[in-house]
Amino acid sequence: MKFLSVGEMVVDFLPGDGEGVYIRRAGGAPANVAIAIARHGCEAGFCGMMGDDDFGHFLLRTLKDNHVEPLVTQLTDMATTTMAFVTLNTNGDRSFTFARKPGADMFLSKQNIDHPWFWEADIVHAGSCSLSKGAAKETTIYALTESRLSGKLVSFDMNYRDLLWDGDGKAAVRAVMDILPYVDLLKVSEEEAAMLGGEDALPHLAHESGISVMVETLGGRGCRCFWNGKVLELPALRTRCVDATGAGDAFWGGFLATLMKAGVHSPTDLTEGLLYSALYCGNIAGWLCVQKKGAIESLPTEAEVHRYMKEYDQ
Repeated sequence: MKFLSVGEMVVDFLPGDGEGVYIRRAGGAPANVAIAIARHGCEAGFCGMMGDDDFGHFLLRTLKDNHVEPLVTQLTDMATTTMAFVTLNTNGDRSFTFARKPGADMFLSKQNIDHPWFWEADIVHAGSCSLSKGAAKETTIYALTESRLSGKLVSFDMNYRDLLWDGDGKAAVRAVMDILPYVDLLKVSEEEAAMLGGEDALPHLAHESGISVMVETLGGRGCRCFWNGKVLELPALRTRCVDATGAGDAFWGGFLATLMKAGVHSPTDLTEGLLYSALYCGNIAGWLCVQKKGAIESLPTEAEVHRYMKEYDQ
């Protein structure tokens, strides 16, 4: 099976060794999810535009180093970087503030995703960051509707930080609601669930939108899955952790990779046991990412997840 992630890139600015020194790391949920999938031994591709700067070149190298094939590799002067400013407190925990560089346009056109890999993919993934601009939204809806029509599974990751970039939370939520009828698998956090009406509203929303699986991550308290009228829940792992950049992407990578390895081609292939296994793998992958303080290089491999499973089960 093949996985394709469609989206944008983000730069993390982390404090360096000296005052005013910053280290730029590749980021962005679509790229991270594709890399997380690849690190679980599945075929993954990433389709996104990047600026012709040090970060653009670094992202290309990072994707290739992780066996993720970038489908749109041209670097363009028109694409400027979307930035995430990340600070560390004395405990090493991350706090987040976000800003979009004026005139930033990191998104794809319909022409960019008209590629054989797109049509061959079994799962196509996008995120709420792609709904922040008119052209990006059109391209995202095109990718997801075409995927639905051709029988692919559609994955979507809602991110409240992306939504808050636009400064109009209500409009951003409406944009997400508009796209949900095209989605099979949806991931939200507690904050995002609240934006959609709260925990009590999630099963009804999933039913009304035709979503097959809605997964809510609960930070240090585990995760729950709404599926087929049931609520499947897993507690947190034994060590409670802070959040970290990439943890949600690591979780979703482990979850989707489990479905891919089981050969899930449609929602009818899903079972309760398989979903529990996917939640468990995702839980561990996210936890391991947090333990390594997050970021793209901390997305765990399949071997790391399996090694921890053995230790945890003992």
